[in-house]
Amino acid sequence: MFFEKNGGLLLQQQLSSNEGNIEKTKLFTKMDLEKATDNYNANRILGQGGQGTVFKGMLADGGIVAVKKSKLVDESNVEQFINEVVILSQINHRNVVKLLGCCLESEVPLLVYEFIPNGTLYHYLHDQTEEFPITWEMRLRIAIEVSGAMSYLHSATSIPIYHRDIKSSNILLDDKYRAKVSDFGASRTIKVDQTHLTTRVQGTFGYLDPEYFRSSQFTEKSDVYSFGVVLVELLTGQKPIRSTDAEEDRSLVGFFLQAMNEDRLFEVLEARVLKEGKEEEIITVAMLAKRCLNMIGKKRPSIKEVAFELGGIRASIGSSSLQHNCEEIDFVGGDNTRHSGTDYSSTGSILNSVAYSTDADPLISN
Repeated sequence: MFFEKNGGLLLQQQLSSNEGNIEKTKLFTKMDLEKATDNYNANRILGQGGQGTVFKGMLADGGIVAVKKSKLVDESNVEQFINEVVILSQINHRNVVKLLGCCLESEVPLLVYEFIPNGTLYHYLHDQTEEFPITWEMRLRIAIEVSGAMSYLHSATSIPIYHRDIKSSNILLDDKYRAKVSDFGASRTIKVDQTHLTTRVQGTFGYLDPEYFRSSQFTEKSDVYSFGVVLVELLTGQKPIRSTDAEEDRSLVGFFLQAMNEDRLFEVLEARVLKEGKEEEIITVAMLAKRCLNMIGKKRPSIKEVAFELGGIRASIGSSSLQHNCEEIDFVGGDNTRHSGTDYSSTGSILNSVAYSTDADPLISN
């Protein structure tokens, strides 16, 4: 009964049109996940959001997972849940959280993800501790990794995928502090002949594209705007909605753009960024953020351009490393599996920043 209520038939129908992905989406039993999470013990909670609660779990084989327990859903939300399963089953990229499977036989539907141990980028930027400060080097690498994953979603899959809720709390950090984009509940796949998606406005205040807010038309440039806000967070260390008495200064975007227009960029940067970042690197990232935050969507760069420009900053720091990596990879007729073990997050590698990343073997091929 719950299997049908939670969209099991819809999921089977959706996945059957992509037969190669059915085996990759494992159906867990209710008992599997109750055991894994110690009956959803409050001590196992990793995080809570608008769509549900995430628990840490251990499977019978010892594997550590994150179990997302959706809130009680009505029929419209069932479709959103199944949408997340279908979209994630089609994504294979090192900087996107991997979906391992789902469970539809419990009262509320459950998603099972790979476990990402080091929490959210939001936590490291806004609840910093002296034990682990997030360096400029890390900030730049995370920006490259996230833009590379978004570029893959927008253009390396045969059907573009728009995330629709890019924010620092949806960027997780793994054991090596590599970025992993998560939470695809609001995502949509867009047919190539569609230029935008008209829908009820959803997203997170502070990251929401004002053009989308006004028109209800979501485009790829709406994701670019949200990423621009993340870039400003990385530069300033401040939250998208600032804690200040002055109403006009509450929006981080407005505060940042005003500082840029008045040539006061270096007054609003976080101290660590100011201390560790090279002036030209900081200015390049800030100018890129400003372009991403243009009020007119068409004037924003594509996320592919953003990824390429961010990768260019890394390349200028270690051009010899870049040349070495490029010599290893043959893009023309490229063998996508041949170099999958190479670590492209190393300094100087631009490859992490473009949609053709060799470790991003799309399950939906071009």
